[in-house]
Amino acid sequence: MQPEDPASVMTRPASLPDAVLRYGNHAEAVIDIHLPPPSDGSAAAGQGTDAPLVILVHGGFWKVEYDRKHTRPLAEALAGEGFVVATPEYRRVGGAGALAGGWPTTFEDVGAAVESLPGLLDELDVSTVRTTVLGHSAGGQLALWLANEPYPLDRVVGLAPVADLRAAAAQHLGADAVQELLGGSPEQRPGRYDAVDPAARLGTRPACDVVVIHGLLDEIVPVEISRGLDARHSYVTMCELADLEHFGLIDPLSASWPIVLAAVSAEALAL
Repeated sequence: MQPEDPASVMTRPASLPDAVLRYGNHAEAVIDIHLPPPSDGSAAAGQGTDAPLVILVHGGFWKVEYDRKHTRPLAEALAGEGFVVATPEYRRVGGAGALAGGWPTTFEDVGAAVESLPGLLDELDVSTVRTTVLGHSAGGQLALWLANEPYPLDRVVGLAPVADLRAAAAQHLGADAVQELLGGSPEQRPGRYDAVDPAARLGTRPACDVVVIHGLLDEIVPVEISRGLDARHSYVTMCELADLEHFGLIDPLSASWPIVLAAVSAEALAL
């Protein structure tokens, strides 16, 4: 059942993370860690066990107004299902001075966070057995970008991802958010688009599975953006959900939750 206000998940209270780790030397270089509850009560939550890891990349059109905190209800729900959940922060467009994001800083931060995670989790005595990157909206674009980066990922799941940056730029999504991220239009910055646009990069099939889930009622990132990616790359598993808008995909109280959980758990989706 959908909540009365679909965007209420953005401000819904949730538990604080079990740990906050630092992957760099600027203020945004942090990763929230949500640990699963202990299985037998004999150890601290998430410690001494091998649990699957979910790297949860938040969205918000890469803008400084939106940070990782709005995904905490989803992180909390995933941890309750037995996952170690790591939510990295990254520098975003509109940040000031050393905290300014965009090209290439945003991508450097996300890559550094993913690269640092194994060692940081070792310091917490947390071991994991499988790694899934789960990204929503602009975070879905970052997740799909990571699929072709040199990190040992088993699965990438994009929730309403900005999966085609050229199409998103042409539609002026997020008040020209893509152009702000990359410093210009596809005609002005073709190399930057080629470097990070999932629609182009996934022409090389990654070693990991790629799943995309999109709601048919999404007016923020229209489903056609994901359909274009699916049409180009036959190996992508695409799931369209009727009666679902943009924020329901990160809401564990919405009807989409079983589908999202199945995708993260590498189970068959009800297509």
